[in-house]
Amino acid sequence: MPLDTQPTSPFGGALVISLDFELHWGVRDHASAHGPYRSILLGAREAVPALLDLFQEYDVAATWAAVGLLFASSREEQLAFAPRIVARYADTRLDPYRESTGRDERDDPLHFAGSLIDRIHRTPRQEVATHTYSHFLCVEQGATADAFREDLDSAVRIAQSKGIALTSIVFPRNQHDPRLDGVLQEHGITCYRGCAASWLYQPAQSSREHLARRALRLLDAHLPITGTQAYPLTSVPDGRGLYNVRAGHLLRPASGAGPHVQMRLSRIIRAMRRAAETRQVFHLWWHPHNFGVRRPEKVAFLRKILDASIPLRKALGFESLTMAEVARRAGPGGERRPT
Repeated sequence: MPLDTQPTSPFGGALVISLDFELHWGVRDHASAHGPYRSILLGAREAVPALLDLFQEYDVAATWAAVGLLFASSREEQLAFAPRIVARYADTRLDPYRESTGRDERDDPLHFAGSLIDRIHRTPRQEVATHTYSHFLCVEQGATADAFREDLDSAVRIAQSKGIALTSIVFPRNQHDPRLDGVLQEHGITCYRGCAASWLYQPAQSSREHLARRALRLLDAHLPITGTQAYPLTSVPDGRGLYNVRAGHLLRPASGAGPHVQMRLSRIIRAMRRAAETRQVFHLWWHPHNFGVRRPEKVAFLRKILDASIPLRKALGFESLTMAEVARRAGPGGERRPT
């Protein structure tokens, strides 16, 4: 049954969920569209409606950051909205325009997803955000401000053509470059998902992602190495006219019944409960393809987290908000302060 989600006074903290919706565009440099990863990506298409149904059941808001190329209804439309200036990555595997695509969504379900984006847009309390037009990687060699400006312009225009106004962005691979923030404002983007505060999650070029750092991030999913990763609403304005709804925990939905599953679940629930007790923002994020296989078990894992949020919402005023809603609450006159 839907909960009463009207803002409470004072601000009781918030659960924020964001999803990086990219299908093959997000993994194409290391996974073939026709290789073993294909079944996972196809499963992501089934995961999207399953997650939307779950969010509606729990009256949960979420921000879906979609790659602009997925909005297109055909290969011709992808090309029609393509930017005039593109990144010339030093690693040519990162160049999305080298990818061979089919005619449309029916012919090529890994590179087109207009029907799914439309469903997200029509579902209550869901925000469609941008993941850039081409899965643009801001800190890779060959990425330039001019190329990013053109890419973001393409993302905004194709979304507008579908009746969607973009105000939030999630940077692919969390590669936020503050030097590009002015480009966001030029295009009406006021809110972004910055990196989690710990050094473990700071942006790095793909070639500099070391095994040790990845291993520590995996360990952090089970043990509180980096703490709750929650933060106060007052920290969201970044001082440059934008709102940084910083990432918190990457949800790694687990299947099975091993001890690592309970550790992962307990890690998130304890951190979320602490965020509610201290009236802070708790931000979970993941990719739909993380639910691409063993979906029922992984949905059950997420359901336990949402179940744990219900008493926090009822007793402590812990809200469920999109990234854009957090930005509005953090803006002038938006926060309900204690009297």
